[in-house]
Amino acid sequence: MAADSSFDITSKIDRMELDNAINQAIREIDTRFDFKNTGSKIEIEGDKISIEADTEERAKAALDVVKDKMIKRGVSLKHLDAAPPQLSGKIYKIACPLKEGISTENAKKIAKFLRDEGPKTLKTQIQGDELRVTSKSRDDLQEAIQMVKDAPWEFAVQFTNYR
Repeated sequence: MAADSSFDITSKIDRMELDNAINQAIREIDTRFDFKNTGSKIEIEGDKISIEADTEERAKAALDVVKDKMIKRGVSLKHLDAAPPQLSGKIYKIACPLKEGISTENAKKIAKFLRDEGPKTLKTQIQGDELRVTSKSRDDLQEAIQMVKDAPWEFAVQFTNYR
């Protein structure tokens, strides 16, 4: 009897790529002439990116630079939850918490989607912040991966541990 094949659906940030994107954005802000001597800065602290600038427009422009660099490094913008610029003293600040992991309710949405739309041989199981999908047929698993990729989720999805 053949063993079940499986894969995990996760939502993880590639930290190295994110750090590279932030470092490139910092370097670009330091060298661009429209940001010279404006006090604009970008910092990453744990699970949060902070952007500071002297005007609201510059803060938004710095956020655009960060987003552009993230896209070029292959980091999904769905991980970034940018708030509108807030005035703090004389400085505008943008706090961007990073979203990682699939919440239980989102895992349930994916499981329901696969149960309703996918092949009938699929079984799903929520394991912490990821979702394991198993089936006897690898073709069914590949079809499930394609269906999840094509669906419009409000969070980024990756597929790991394909066996």
